[in-house]
Amino acid sequence: MAKITLSDLRHSYLPNPSGPEDYALKEIDLDWEDGGAYALLGPSGCGKSTLLNIISGLLQPSEGRILFDGKDVTDLPPDQRNIAQVFQFPVIYDTMTVRDNLAFPLRNRGVAETRINERVSEIATMLEVEEMLDIRASHLTPDNKQKISMGRGLVRDDVNVVMFDEPLTVIDPHLKWKLRSKLKELHQRVRATMIYVTHDQTEALTFADQVVVMQDGEIVQIGTPVELFERPQHTFVGHFIGSPGMNILPAEQDQGIIRFHGEAVAIEGAVTGEGGKTELGVRPEFVTLAEAGIPARVRKVSDVGRHAVIETVVGDTPVRAVVDDADVEQGAEVHLAFRPDQTRLYRDGWISSEVSS
Repeated sequence: MAKITLSDLRHSYLPNPSGPEDYALKEIDLDWEDGGAYALLGPSGCGKSTLLNIISGLLQPSEGRILFDGKDVTDLPPDQRNIAQVFQFPVIYDTMTVRDNLAFPLRNRGVAETRINERVSEIATMLEVEEMLDIRASHLTPDNKQKISMGRGLVRDDVNVVMFDEPLTVIDPHLKWKLRSKLKELHQRVRATMIYVTHDQTEALTFADQVVVMQDGEIVQIGTPVELFERPQHTFVGHFIGSPGMNILPAEQDQGIIRFHGEAVAIEGAVTGEGGKTELGVRPEFVTLAEAGIPARVRKVSDVGRHAVIETVVGDTPVRAVVDDADVEQGAEVHLAFRPDQTRLYRDGWISSEVSS
């Protein structure tokens, strides 16, 4: 396995890019440590697949370098980078048995048959498919086909990184959690460097130790799932992660006091900077109905099982609250309170408040 370094990376699909808007990837600097579990998370078109193709060697970057354990591999073709990839659709041979599918990457590299048998047995045990080894792949269910596709990526012990490109897209929703759990278990057992590309926050947050969140070709935050939820560095991260996402509210700064619709709001710490587009960010989990506070009107109440989501409006600005007991009706006049240590100031999208010491 390898530490992967992306240095001063940029890429444009245009022959003569003239500005940042012409780049699909903009100034990427990133280190993935050997043996880590990482996720690239972001909406369609944010640059995830472009970055994955550059790492794998399918695409040459316009600028910058890719290093594996300090060795520059920018100009190496895919077959010389020792990368295993698992795609959206299972890449297996239907006419082969499960055993032969798992063995194929090793036979293709001239590995001794004794070692092949050992590795196939090890991977089959990890995947819990020992009883399927002599079944033709064409008879497998879609989730088991994807399991075998994962196994083909893991069977080699000389790979620098295993990359998963939206591997659960075609899997039925009720089976996805099984494969997510299995993939997490596999990483903990083999400790291979794994990069998981997805637009699904649940997949990213349940698999990865570190999540790289991308928007419009840029990395807006790198952090643990807890860090991304509790302290988003950018309003996009707050909005994209969480269900429902963070409330992003228009705000005004008046001599160090932050106001929302004229009401003073306490935030997590000192205000930094001035000017720009000023906004407040507070997750619905930290908005409560109170005896006094910001006046609001209830627009909708949704019971989602363990809790309820109350959608209110302050003036014409939507504000959501997640509560355990929704003893309130549509149209009711209420007051909202924001938990100060979870209420943050953002300026032009980026966090602009300091944590209180």
